[in-house]
Amino acid sequence: MKFSKRSFYTFVCLQVFLFFSINLGCLQAGASGRETDELALLKFKQGITSDPHGIFNSWNDSLHFCHWTGITCGRSHQRVTSLVLEGQNLFGSVSPYIGNLSFLRLINLQNNSLRGEIPQQLGKLFRLQKFFVNNNSLNGTIPLNLTRCFQLNTIYLQRNNLAGKIPEELGSLPKLEKLGLCNNHLTGEIPPSLGNLSSLTTFSATFNDLEGSIPNEMGRLKSLNSFAVGVNRLSGIIPPSLFNITSLSSLVFAANQLSGSLPDNIFFTLPNLQAFLLQRVDMGGNKFVGQVPTNLGNLQSILRLKFEFNNLGSNSSNDLLFLTSLTNCSNLQIFSITRNNFAGVLPDSVANFSTGLIRLYMGGNEITGIIPAAMENLVNLIDLQLEENLFTGFIPSQFGKLQKLQSLILSYNQLSGQIPSSIGNLTQFSRVLLSGNKLEGSIPSSIRNCQHLYAVQIAENRLSGELPEEVLGLTSLSKVLNLAFNSFTGHLPTEVGKLKNVNTLDISENNLSGEIPETIGGCLSLEYLYMQGNFFQGTIPSSLASLKGLQYLDLSRNNLSGQIPKDLQEIPYLQYLNLSFNDLEGEVPERGVFTNASALSLIGNNKLCGGVPELGLPKCPTKLLKKVKSHTLKLVVAIACVVPTLLSILIFFLIRRMRKSRTKPSVAPLEMNHLLKVSYKDLYQGTDGFSCSNLIGSGGFSSVYKGFLPQVQTPVAVKVLNLEQTGAIKSFMAECNSLGSIRHRNLVKLVTCCSSLDYKTNAFKALIFEYMGNGSLEKWLHPCAEGEDQKRSLNLLQRLNIAIDVASALHYLHDLCGKPIIHCDLKPSNVLLDDDMVAHVSDFGLAKLFSINSNLSLSQISTTRINGTVGYVAPGN
Repeated sequence: MKFSKRSFYTFVCLQVFLFFSINLGCLQAGASGRETDELALLKFKQGITSDPHGIFNSWNDSLHFCHWTGITCGRSHQRVTSLVLEGQNLFGSVSPYIGNLSFLRLINLQNNSLRGEIPQQLGKLFRLQKFFVNNNSLNGTIPLNLTRCFQLNTIYLQRNNLAGKIPEELGSLPKLEKLGLCNNHLTGEIPPSLGNLSSLTTFSATFNDLEGSIPNEMGRLKSLNSFAVGVNRLSGIIPPSLFNITSLSSLVFAANQLSGSLPDNIFFTLPNLQAFLLQRVDMGGNKFVGQVPTNLGNLQSILRLKFEFNNLGSNSSNDLLFLTSLTNCSNLQIFSITRNNFAGVLPDSVANFSTGLIRLYMGGNEITGIIPAAMENLVNLIDLQLEENLFTGFIPSQFGKLQKLQSLILSYNQLSGQIPSSIGNLTQFSRVLLSGNKLEGSIPSSIRNCQHLYAVQIAENRLSGELPEEVLGLTSLSKVLNLAFNSFTGHLPTEVGKLKNVNTLDISENNLSGEIPETIGGCLSLEYLYMQGNFFQGTIPSSLASLKGLQYLDLSRNNLSGQIPKDLQEIPYLQYLNLSFNDLEGEVPERGVFTNASALSLIGNNKLCGGVPELGLPKCPTKLLKKVKSHTLKLVVAIACVVPTLLSILIFFLIRRMRKSRTKPSVAPLEMNHLLKVSYKDLYQGTDGFSCSNLIGSGGFSSVYKGFLPQVQTPVAVKVLNLEQTGAIKSFMAECNSLGSIRHRNLVKLVTCCSSLDYKTNAFKALIFEYMGNGSLEKWLHPCAEGEDQKRSLNLLQRLNIAIDVASALHYLHDLCGKPIIHCDLKPSNVLLDDDMVAHVSDFGLAKLFSINSNLSLSQISTTRINGTVGYVAPGN
């Protein structure tokens, strides 16, 4: 075909026109896309109501949006590809305009305080690969449109308030590798469609309300590394196909309602299996029955194996045959079969377990025979618990070679003989529980070497002789010393006063005699004192009144005489007092615990009189005479005192006014009076009704919630005291007294406190602190990998800085503040890290002020009370 010259030029011009039109259109489209991105980001900014770190200060017209904090753009097209605002304490919601950032590949908004629902508009982000919104307060359901993002390989939604079911459509994401759903309120069943995710390596759905059975289709996930569904309501059997996945390293089924027996070929149905990588199996807290397979020894990489709290075993002699196979598990560190139906003799082969074994739990079964002395080979054992079985024979003296042993629990067996003196070699000992056996003799004096002991319970045995001074001299005892129901004789040594830290002292039901020493008033931390069922005589020592934290006191069934010390009525927390069946006489006090007849027992003391009418005691003979005399004296006293009294009052006010005119107004000694005023309503609304989703943690005395107060711009931690727990009020007062007047950059800041009534008119007490975004040091040192991709780690410099921060706080408390303060419970879980990884010492619930007299020597200085986790060692699991 031939073209004329004119046609040729026309054709060329047309091509040029089309070229410029197309490219101009692309330029215009590119410009329009960038404007869309900028508008979407500004809309996202509008949805954030609080930005404590000023992240959005750079989000303005002075900078191109590609240079805004947290934003990354592609080099060629200048479109937003990454939005990373992790751990910035942001409040607000996720704007639906985020769906207009069509080039987004990464969204990381984890560890903030975002609320509201996850917008459905995320389904427009067809390039999205990673989506992190874990550790927020998001609610609603998992957006169904999220399943349209076919490039997704990671979805982390854990630790939010999400409800509803797991969408079946998630099974259509071909590239999905990690799915984190734990710590939400998800319901329904695990969708069988998840078995289509051939690339899935991590599935974590612990701490939800899932029900139904585990789909058999999950066994098709040949790349699965971690499968965690603990703490749900799952039932039925575990699909055998799940045990065919050779890539698994962690299986967590604990605390469900799973049932059935464990198949004999568990984990080993693949004929070509050579190296199994499974490291953690936790099947505790279910309803499994039957025998444990005898071929578990092939799990050579296993670290933790837990079958506790099930119905395994059949109370037969063959129940423990599987233990021998575990000698092949050379990496085993933790093994537990506590609370099952295992019987039979504990085989000697248990002594050939991995030398790396640190925790061995077999309590609550019906295991018989003797405890193998060869267990001395388990040289790294820290915790050995064999309680509530049928063991006989002696406690092996070879246990003295377990130099790292900290906890030995052999209670309620049928052990006999003496406590071996080799126990004194266990210098790391913190807890020894031997109650409920047939042990004889006395406690070996070598126990004085165990200077880290905080709990000793050897009750209900056949021990005799005098109470050893070595035990009473263990100043480390902070929890309990229980020697009840034995046959100890002689006097209670005066050394009992050295137990300044012990919480519970029980020497009841023995044959002790003599007087109760006044030194018992030195046990300043005592809350429970049981001395009943002995032959103590003499008077009740008045020094008992110095035990201000005492709650239960039982001196019944002794030979005590004399009057009841009136100072006992001044013990503020005393809830129960039993003085029955003694030979007490005189007037019964009428204040404190003596006002509550149901909390007081005085029967068997026929010489007592007076007291509150509910006691039904006769009136004291001298009381009527005193009443007659008092009427006569009242007139004389009134006349003799009224004039001097008026003059004294007048002189007092004149002197006070003169002094006031010469001095400046004083500042309140404590800053507690100037703290922010908050009500129960403020705290209730700021924590969503103390919702579980805002629960940070809980302990013996309290629960801590993340909250938001209208008077405070930043999040706060609300510590709600459990007033039904013994000692909670003292914990509240201790923290108020300790933190009310001190300030230091490495101490957690007390924002305010609240003492009020809740909506049910119950007493309510709470402390409000600054919120620490990075949680406790405990979680950094020992992260819990419940199927999650844990990335927390501390480098050497961070560890050094944290150590310096903690040391600075202690230096201030001990040497620089007005009155020295002893923390009493310093451990990693009580060290909190802020957003800049600065350490703050917290939890002063056990703190005590130092009482110092300049005329005393250092050895005579003492605290008003010391308690806490004595001998604490961070857990290995």
